[in-house]
Amino acid sequence: MKKIIMSALAIMAAAQLQGQTLEKMQWFNEPESWEIKKDGKLIMDVTPQTDYWRISHYGFTVDDAPFLYTVRGGEFEVEAKISGDYKVRFDQAGLMIRADKENYIKTGIEFVDGKYNLSTVVTHGTSDWSVIQLDRPVEHIWIKAVRRLDAVEIFYSFDGQSYIMMRNCHLQDNTPVAVGLMAASPDGNGFKATFENFKIKHLPDARRTEWLSRNAD
Repeated sequence: MKKIIMSALAIMAAAQLQGQTLEKMQWFNEPESWEIKKDGKLIMDVTPQTDYWRISHYGFTVDDAPFLYTVRGGEFEVEAKISGDYKVRFDQAGLMIRADKENYIKTGIEFVDGKYNLSTVVTHGTSDWSVIQLDRPVEHIWIKAVRRLDAVEIFYSFDGQSYIMMRNCHLQDNTPVAVGLMAASPDGNGFKATFENFKIKHLPDARRTEWLSRNAD
């Protein structure tokens, strides 16, 4: 019986791991050229003149950039190592969490006026944009987002070990979301973006965990 239970747990763990592989994920606005390497690295040629933005400041809405995603219904932690051959203003690559066309978060690196910026756009009906300008170009960046209750905390790291929070923003809880990797080139003719070490970790529901602690035997 013990062997059967252990085998069943191993199968479940393998299935859970496979469910997080890039090959199992879906495209929204699939780019013309992309490749998933054997080591799990995603390389895409970002579609020219694409972006995600709603209304604010510019007066237009666009929803047409490449986004490779899976769906999660609960609380989770997601991270990836991101790099890009950024060329012109607003070239960007990072993570995206999306409930629908009017409610989403995108965060990563954005190239603006020759500078690398840690960038987050939060959209609830209309979009806002916050940036942290870096004092030098970086070869790559790690971005992590943690969804808990009705909020998402966003972190960055230069080494994949030490993370610094860059944004805390609202996202409706108990709502399934698409989560994954996105890149956009609003003003340019596209560029090559690379994503490595993509991981999603399930987090036990915070309210249920609290309830269990209050109602333990």
